[in-house]
Amino acid sequence: MMEKAIVLAGCAIGAGLALIAGIGPGIGEGYAVGQACSAIGRQPECKGDVTSTMLLGCAIAETTGIYGFVTGLLLLFVAPGMFTGMLG
Repeated sequence: MMEKAIVLAGCAIGAGLALIAGIGPGIGEGYAVGQACSAIGRQPECKGDVTSTMLLGCAIAETTGIYGFVTGLLLLFVAPGMFTGMLG
């Protein structure tokens, strides 16, 4: 019984840490958008190039947050069943 509680606590802690991974992409995307707005303000004729590059960068950065979210969900809902089933 104690082993199952330890497994559940470990999975919960791991899920919490995995979900923290969403903070980095949010900060990075906000910074990128701010810099893109600044660049467009200085050179309005480059709006298309700056916008497309910014959107591509934000899409790539967002995958880090999505990976952390999926990992957190797996640790919350899949891993406890797998590990507690092995304990008996």
